[in-house]
Amino acid sequence: MRKPPSARAALTTRRHFLAGISGTTLLAPLPGLTQQPAPAAALQQRTIVAGPAKVRLRPAPAAETDIWAFDGATPGPVLRVKHGETLGFTLENTTTAPLGLHAYGLRGEAARDGVGGFSQPPIAPGESAECRLTPPDSGTLLYRALVLGGSSEPSGRGLAGLVIVEEKEPPLVDLDLPVLVTDWLIGDDQAIQPFALQGNAAASAGRLGSWLTVNGRSPPQPVTARPGARIRLRLANACNARIMRLRFDGGKAVVIAVDSQPTETFEPVRAQLPFAPGTRYDVILDLPEEAGASASVTALIGGGLPLVRIVTEGQKQARPAAPPTLRPNPALPAAVRMQDATRAEIVIEGGAKLAEDKLDFTGLDLARPWQVNGGTGSLQGKPLFSVKRGTPIVLAIDNRTAFIQPMHVHGHAFRLLHPLDDGWEPYFLDTVQIPERKKLHIAFIADNPGRWLVSSTVLERFDLGVWAWFEVV
Repeated sequence: MRKPPSARAALTTRRHFLAGISGTTLLAPLPGLTQQPAPAAALQQRTIVAGPAKVRLRPAPAAETDIWAFDGATPGPVLRVKHGETLGFTLENTTTAPLGLHAYGLRGEAARDGVGGFSQPPIAPGESAECRLTPPDSGTLLYRALVLGGSSEPSGRGLAGLVIVEEKEPPLVDLDLPVLVTDWLIGDDQAIQPFALQGNAAASAGRLGSWLTVNGRSPPQPVTARPGARIRLRLANACNARIMRLRFDGGKAVVIAVDSQPTETFEPVRAQLPFAPGTRYDVILDLPEEAGASASVTALIGGGLPLVRIVTEGQKQARPAAPPTLRPNPALPAAVRMQDATRAEIVIEGGAKLAEDKLDFTGLDLARPWQVNGGTGSLQGKPLFSVKRGTPIVLAIDNRTAFIQPMHVHGHAFRLLHPLDDGWEPYFLDTVQIPERKKLHIAFIADNPGRWLVSSTVLERFDLGVWAWFEVV
């Protein structure tokens, strides 16, 4: 059995990774699925409508933008539920595209994974579907549109939101603040620009927006709090393709959870965190103890774009000296017997090449610019692997492209292995950034029966087949 890394090794590799290597309902359409009834007292039921809406993305006097929204708002409602409660909803699709909605961080049943065309049929325009489920873990989940071959447009038009599954004993904070970051490709007339999967953008970085919002508004989001207040930030990247870094200024930031799962608390190296699409962090931010001070969260884009700005006001707030911690998730394995593991590999190739700091598309088939293990994601071929429940897995992801490849494992939480394959990082992930022309290894126990995707979180690449699937029986 491999042993976890020593405290010194864990600190070193954690720094390496963090330096850049690396409510009441949950949306998951389930037409035709037989579902287990929940106790009436625990079931929360509602209807959510996905459809056209108008919002002002840029400050006035900019015109409103035609988007798609949940219940008329973007992001969708922050859906809070206590751990152990059952969630129920009806999703009505009044958009013009088929929908499937996946929750990043949900280790539920495979049939409820929310990937249209894979987990279940997509919800057609004008149709609706019902769902009922109980999330097995507490944590911060991101839901956004995910349909085989058709994710870029519904997500890029605004269909995303957060689910918060509250701990039975949540840490004491003065403010619990969801922060969902989205970017939008809009023109000078504020209209969303056309969506295209064939072209240079899809063969390179993906659909990068021209305007970024925080919780659907122009940044920075203003917050006022008492001096010395303790804030829990629930940060999630819902962008189609934008990979960025976050920096914390003016307060003490401590990470307590990564990708929905509790972790040993740590301070971000150089006060920064890598932030790819699909990634979530729970961060405790302790504010300065004097009035009139400020703290901020900044996206390191260009010269820096403040996302949240917190100003202290009023009398000092007393707080415990030590930051709070979350209890480890007892449902996740403390160790992975890698000597008994089934080993598999994903090789990602294609995309534009870099030549003298310029993108070179010479000889590239722009209709099929990416390859996974020599082809593209397909339901017709064999799975990446098929194993019995409880089998340890070591998966190598080899990125042979000129771009960072963020990849998400559905239905499971994994460990990021050390480069020498002699231990793992002291946190769980479900989304990992594979640097350009690098190979990383991840390990997990295949403990969730069904068919599951390993998919790019850059939605244009996902739509073009940057995914594979595996099976647990």
